[in-house]
Amino acid sequence: MLLPTTLVGSYAQPEWLIDRVKLASRFPPRVRAKELWRIPEPYLAEAQDDATVLAIRAQEEAGLDIITDGEIRRESYSNRFATALEGVDIDRPGVGLAILIRFPRIVGKIRRKHAVEVDDLKFLRAHTTRNVKMTVPGPFTMSQQSQNDHYPNLAEAALDYAAAVNAEIEDLFAAGADVVQIDEPYVQARPGPAQDYGLSALNRALEGVNGVTAVHICFGYAAIIHERPSAYSFLPQLRACRCRQISIETAQANLDCAVLKELPDKTIILGVLDLSTPEIETAETVAARIWRALVYRKPEDIIVAPDCGLKYLPRDAAFGKMKAMVEGAGIVRTELAAQ
Repeated sequence: MLLPTTLVGSYAQPEWLIDRVKLASRFPPRVRAKELWRIPEPYLAEAQDDATVLAIRAQEEAGLDIITDGEIRRESYSNRFATALEGVDIDRPGVGLAILIRFPRIVGKIRRKHAVEVDDLKFLRAHTTRNVKMTVPGPFTMSQQSQNDHYPNLAEAALDYAAAVNAEIEDLFAAGADVVQIDEPYVQARPGPAQDYGLSALNRALEGVNGVTAVHICFGYAAIIHERPSAYSFLPQLRACRCRQISIETAQANLDCAVLKELPDKTIILGVLDLSTPEIETAETVAARIWRALVYRKPEDIIVAPDCGLKYLPRDAAFGKMKAMVEGAGIVRTELAAQ
């Protein structure tokens, strides 16, 4: 299909499942944050399954073409995977940034002990007949979200994170994923180290992978990071990445889409939903945002998506925005067919 639609990854979790006020009042957790869940531990997995089915059905009802599990079982996009690795001490975490944020503390060689998201993918695959996408945190981003008490430098840590991500991606494709996306927001936030070793780590994570892969970069969750730059600090560099697709945000930052000319060999997952507000865009607004990109890229090169995850939006707003996104893509398809 021309201009297929998908999520970046996350969907809004139900209030009965997770304390959304607590979730929104803090930075995304880097270590486990079990206190966010409203459901007692013996029943939590079953409740997460039920909420995941609701997220899948919402995406199908809205008309999305590529479905995710909504990352419903995750406290953040990265901590479910990052805290499952060998060599990371989560019981005695480190502290990072100028404010108190607990980070996984690297105390030994980072290794993947077992598949982390394969069962999640199998559950998703069993509950939809549409194409499916799973997301994993990027090696560079995980290295930046850690306290390094083991490696000579973070570049070496990032390469071992990359090996763990690579093994996970291979298992996800073997289990039936149609697309696997790596989330790497920190290449935008820290372009210097990203240039030094982030791109190498990202390519190591994709080494030998034959399935359709994507990389998502953004300016941070709009519910938490309110000021948006007008341009990416690390985007043309991804032309050298092994991934097939690049996921970017354009709506919130009103991005100049001319930069898309610098990624001629990549499919663009085009962010067209402004997540800084629960206000639901009209389909016509979404269509106009898609047309901005079509000045520089062919329709065959574009996948339509939100700017970032829908995790922090009210559920009714998240659903309404998805519907508007699908309808906006439909408007552009009709206009293209008439040309």
